[in-house]
Amino acid sequence: MTTLTIEVLNKKALRLLKDLEQLDIIRVRKHKSSNHATPNHRIAGYKGAMKAQTMDEINQQLEDLRNEWQ
Repeated sequence: MTTLTIEVLNKKALRLLKDLEQLDIIRVRKHKSSNHATPNHRIAGYKGAMKAQTMDEINQQLEDLRNEWQ
């Protein structure tokens, strides 16, 4: 199965897509915005989720995690 993003330019095309869906040839899924496929849109939700840390802090956290497994 292949997923495609289609920009409908004419109402006739939309009607054809609906007909294909009724024949169980394709499945039409609507997205909330047209920017759903851009990498920046996907990354935006994580922006600011992590605080800036020094290399020493990161190394200490890694050591702590490794020691938990031993």
